[in-house]
Amino acid sequence: MSDLDTWIRAAAAELGIDPAEVPTGAVLELAKDVAHNVVRPGAPVSAYLVGLAVGRGADPSEAAGKLRELALSWAGEQGETA
Repeated sequence: MSDLDTWIRAAAAELGIDPAEVPTGAVLELAKDVAHNVVRPGAPVSAYLVGLAVGRGADPSEAAGKLRELALSWAGEQGETA
């Protein structure tokens, strides 16, 4: 088991969450795309935003996917509005 897996299990247990419900890959991809295409501090904030959306009923992978798409298109969108 990796350090990340160990952390996720411990953090999930602390919060009363089943670790199987954590879409680790989707969150990591989101963080990578935001950090590389938008701004590094946006990565954890985006993960938090996904958490808020999920708390309000959104599907975790779908919410992360929407923000990934936004992040991947960010440079082009910003260039169009500049």
